[in-house]
Amino acid sequence: MIHGQRWGLYPDLNSSGSVQMGLDRWMLGQLSEEQPVLLRFYQWQQPTLSLGHHQGPLPNSAGLDVPVVRRPTGGAAVLHGGDLCYAIALAQPPRGQRRAYRLLNQWLQAGFAHLGSALIDGNSEQQRRQQNCFGQATEADLVDPLGIKRIGSAQLWQRGRLLQHGSIPLQPPAELWQQLFNEPAPPALPEAFSPNRLRKVLVQLAEQWLLGSKPNQLAWPEEPERLAAITSGKAATVSATGPSDKPKG
Repeated sequence: MIHGQRWGLYPDLNSSGSVQMGLDRWMLGQLSEEQPVLLRFYQWQQPTLSLGHHQGPLPNSAGLDVPVVRRPTGGAAVLHGGDLCYAIALAQPPRGQRRAYRLLNQWLQAGFAHLGSALIDGNSEQQRRQQNCFGQATEADLVDPLGIKRIGSAQLWQRGRLLQHGSIPLQPPAELWQQLFNEPAPPALPEAFSPNRLRKVLVQLAEQWLLGSKPNQLAWPEEPERLAAITSGKAATVSATGPSDKPKG
């Protein structure tokens, strides 16, 4: 638990992939002693493919009318659209990648349990040739009792601070998913898992269990598109941006 931490909650945002990825990275720069934990939830204006920080182009995306954006974190490709994404930034995260994943996954598991679905840790080793993030489930990910991956998460560590973000497919675009990955999309989640309801539950659990206090309701200091542009260049590069940037996932 991270009890006693003051934390901030940004407004939900429905925007383009480049804006969303820029804002995720921007959050790392907003951490301070007064605001050591920041959280936000977001969705995508249209189906968008996000690639891991070091991932090459996806062959099947050529010729498809789908925007492509690069994440600041590692891992394989994610087709967004019909999903709810979260991003949490911690100034003083648990020491070590595994401990941080474990803590934040327990929070996500509690949210699913509240809505009537159990999740367990993935247990496969990460396959570098795997192009589809949801085609495998490592210990960073969460699967249902049938082994279907329900949440995929990834991390960026920067000077001891942590950004973790993830995708929760609710109603994934099945046809486009099949075209991109040559495999079926995860089945849609029950109606109880609406974006608004899932977001509300996760915020409540963050208040009660993860952080132990109510959030400061933050406002975007200026237009989100302009804030994202501050870091979008770094987030879009294929190679690492420096020795302090360590994408994990």
